Amino acid sequence: MDFNQDENIGGEALDEGVIAAAEINRELQKQYRRKQIRKSYYRKDPDSPYVKSFADRMQEAAEGVKDAAKETVKQIVKAIREHPVVLLIIVIIFLCLFFLHFLLCGFEVMISSLGDTVLSATYTAYDEDITGVDADYVKLERELQETIDRTEEDFPDYDEYVYNLDEIGHNPYELASYLTVRYEDYKRRQLKSIVKDLFKEQYDLSYDIRIETRSRTVRADDYSYVGTEYYTVNILTVNLVNKSLGAVIAGKGLNEDEQARYDVLLATQGNKSYLFDDVYADYEDPDEYHPVGEVLSDQSFAAMIAEGEKYLGRAYVWGGSNPTSGFDCSGFVSWVVNHCGWNMGRLTANGLKNRCSVVSPEEARPGDLIFFKGTYATNGASHVGIYVGDGMMLHCGNPIQYTSINTRYWEKHFYCFGRLP
Repeated sequence: MDFNQDENIGGEALDEGVIAAAEINRELQKQYRRKQIRKSYYRKDPDSPYVKSFADRMQEAAEGVKDAAKETVKQIVKAIREHPVVLLIIVIIFLCLFFLHFLLCGFEVMISSLGDTVLSATYTAYDEDITGVDADYVKLERELQETIDRTEEDFPDYDEYVYNLDEIGHNPYELASYLTVRYEDYKRRQLKSIVKDLFKEQYDLSYDIRIETRSRTVRADDYSYVGTEYYTVNILTVNLVNKSLGAVIAGKGLNEDEQARYDVLLATQGNKSYLFDDVYADYEDPDEYHPVGEVLSDQSFAAMIAEGEKYLGRAYVWGGSNPTSGFDCSGFVSWVVNHCGWNMGRLTANGLKNRCSVVSPEEARPGDLIFFKGTYATNGASHVGIYVGDGMMLHCGNPIQYTSINTRYWEKHFYCFGRLP
């Protein structure tokens, strides 16, 4: 079939369509105007039967709704009278739901409050950073004591020395509580200057010099003459005033909320009463430590130190086992030993222990591994480091660092030494 026999068919159809549409439009407009006129008429004539009939229908509908409502109320009252127990049960259920909602809301608030209270009463820094900062403070106190002990050696030109000294010492929980309030999850390496400033405020070492004239009785060799001789004495007085760390903190201008939290932390010991059983434990400063001397003549140990020190300062990452993802304690030691002549794969702390031969502390030497237990909830060894001698280990704490094993914390959790095969 040829659809293009007459090229004008499309134009004619279009014209006819336009004419038909125009007629339809005119008819619709006429109908609309008739309706508008009718509505206008009804509005102008309130007595119109149309208006009245509509109003009557509305009134009848309203009265119907009213009657239905009355009947519903009657039925409810009748049901209550006939079944009062049902009403009681409904009321009891409603009250139970109300009080349950009230208790749940109160319980939620209590749990939230309890969580905030526990957090506010707990030191938020890592144990190693807390004890490490205190170790820095203790080191300054020891240096102060050593300075006093060297007085006569450093100042030899005096006849007499007088010492007016307060006791040296501080409450480590005051230090930890204050630093938690001010710096929250602090790091040891970040607070060197803060510790020194607190120390300088707590202790005041001064020297007083005076010359005193004295007299003494002298006799001649044959005791025939007795006389008085006057002489001078050079006296050095050493004064040490300990204002107490608590007094220093009291002058730091803590606001009301900070002071309240400080008091709570001090009272609870930050929920870590195990940290400072012995304030003057044998601490070392890991930032200043590096194995030296004969220990590095052992090529295997020297290789372990060279590999391990590449990552000093890296943060602890749970489950980490390589430089890209980071290290945890066992991941770090596994990486070091696997790059220094062993092939053990990625092992846990307890897995590394099982590959070692246990040796006594007296037999331990640099390059042995040192294991700890109970640092978190797991069976067997829970932490591992590389023993480097001098009571020190290289391990992944937070961060990777050298740490003294002679602190109360590590002594409490010590498990054993292990020698690699």
